[in-house]
Amino acid sequence: MDLLSTILLGVIEGITEFLPISSTGHLLIAEHWLGQRSEIFNVVIQSGAMLAVTIIYWRRLVLLAIGWRQPENRAYIGKLLLAFLITSVLGLAAKKLGFRLPDTLAPIAWALIIGGFWIIAAEVFAARQQARTAVTWPVAVAVGLAQIVAGIFPGTSRSGATIFAAMLTGTSNRAAATELSFLVGIPTMYAASAYELYSGFKQGAAHEDWLDLGVAFVVAAVTAFIAVKWLLRYIQSHRFTVFAVYRIFFGSVLLAAAELDWTG
Repeated sequence: MDLLSTILLGVIEGITEFLPISSTGHLLIAEHWLGQRSEIFNVVIQSGAMLAVTIIYWRRLVLLAIGWRQPENRAYIGKLLLAFLITSVLGLAAKKLGFRLPDTLAPIAWALIIGGFWIIAAEVFAARQQARTAVTWPVAVAVGLAQIVAGIFPGTSRSGATIFAAMLTGTSNRAAATELSFLVGIPTMYAASAYELYSGFKQGAAHEDWLDLGVAFVVAAVTAFIAVKWLLRYIQSHRFTVFAVYRIFFGSVLLAAAELDWTG
């Protein structure tokens, strides 16, 4: 049962990490039934999901790296770095201050619902604009700030917050906004994972089941790879509205669960 639980949690993380539906909300419910896991475990499955995106975008990353002398590539890299630095500085400040909502049902439910309406607003705004793939400096700032909001408010969804921040501030093309979100997420999530792993080892990670962690990492990576590949094809011809509807529905269910105290 422990192995099955590990596999299920890895699958849930892989599916929900990059779809704009919040991995936190889904893992909270899953861990209530499958057993709560350590912070190390959560970091490991998140790292597995991040590896999948790194593999998917490896050509883009290599082209940016070897073509950094080209003005457009250098500008894009600069915007990625700006968003990352905003997230890093403000994220560390929030961490030191202990500013984060609790991982309880009600705040996550409200974040899901509000995020659903945020997606609808972004789609309506983008539909009225000429499709633009350009990433401006204000877009980079908005994406960096969106990552902070997602980190502080569990249930927001990092991918959802950043994609729709980009769409609302000028990058109205869904594919371009999604690529920006995922590329910014690569250094951000690796840095966050490294920080959490370092903290976990300082507190003592010797009791972790490393086979369990390895299985979770691989399952999350494979599942995320499939989920992201599907999403990138889906947004070529579809809006994100279906995710908004799902978020509002799921958030409403969680609110009802909170009222009934299903999680004890």
